[in-house]
Amino acid sequence: MSFKSFIKDKILAICLLIFGIISIEIFLLAYPYGQFIKIYIPIIICIMYVIGIIIEYILKKNFYKKLANTLDELDEKYLITEIINTPNFTEGKILKSSLEQVDKSMVENVNKYKYLQQDYKEYIELWIHEIKIPIATSKMIVENNKNEITKSIDEELDKVENYIEQALFYARSNTVEKDYYIKKVKLKDIVNESIKKNKNVLIHEKISINIHDLELEANTDSKWIVFILNQIIQNSIKYRKQSNNLEIEIYAKQGKENVILHIKDNGIGIKKGEITRVFEKGFTGTNGRLIGKKSTGIGLYLCKNLCNKLGIAIELNSVQDEGTEIRLVFPKSSIFIGR
Repeated sequence: MSFKSFIKDKILAICLLIFGIISIEIFLLAYPYGQFIKIYIPIIICIMYVIGIIIEYILKKNFYKKLANTLDELDEKYLITEIINTPNFTEGKILKSSLEQVDKSMVENVNKYKYLQQDYKEYIELWIHEIKIPIATSKMIVENNKNEITKSIDEELDKVENYIEQALFYARSNTVEKDYYIKKVKLKDIVNESIKKNKNVLIHEKISINIHDLELEANTDSKWIVFILNQIIQNSIKYRKQSNNLEIEIYAKQGKENVILHIKDNGIGIKKGEITRVFEKGFTGTNGRLIGKKSTGIGLYLCKNLCNKLGIAIELNSVQDEGTEIRLVFPKSSIFIGR
């Protein structure tokens, strides 16, 4: 708040003051008062008014300056009403009271949508668990009636299961901290679990899996890491070359400050200009628009989101027409060397 702008707001009051002083002077002319009285009264009025304005300006300037500085420092700016002190001038009290009312209304509105979101999330999770029952039943029927047709049906059911699992983890992705259990796990066990989940398509598509150097351990949640690996493996399968067999290589390396799990393939790769965007929500890129390569752009976005929640870095390198490499970097604090 500048003094100039403050005075501009006081123009009307200043004009009324001048008018009042002139009126007093005219009134005093009608009485035989001395010259001293006629000069003293207007000067005293002006001095008192100026002092009042200066005090008011200092109070308001200090309050609004502190308010602005606090807002700049706050990440969650809606907490401003809980931090600033109640000012000792009426205008400031009204402002703070209004902000408190706005804040209260906002909190109520946010809580309302949180409840609706939670209710919807619970419904999705319930629906996913319910839909697993007919899928499991269908797979049993397929298992008991094996032929070329049921084999194709089984493959499609696997795809449905993968999409359902993706939907479940997406619904839980904002509350990972409430749904994970950190413990020491073997990277080899996690990788084998992911391969097992994808065994049908891996066998059917004659995909070569090369796993080695996985005798390392890390503190993490195996369920979430298995899901992340599933998304990566399924992406490799989806974007394989049609001209030659897909090869997926998975191995781990011990670093100074971390353990790195590498997942490499010889698929179609990613365009150089699109590599930095593959973790964006809904980004499908050139590969996602290819015929027969239907993509939602959710898989890698979920991987990135979950890795952030688990404190794991995820890195991607790719060369078009040569292949893609994804690295999961487990920090030193969560590393245990396998024996």
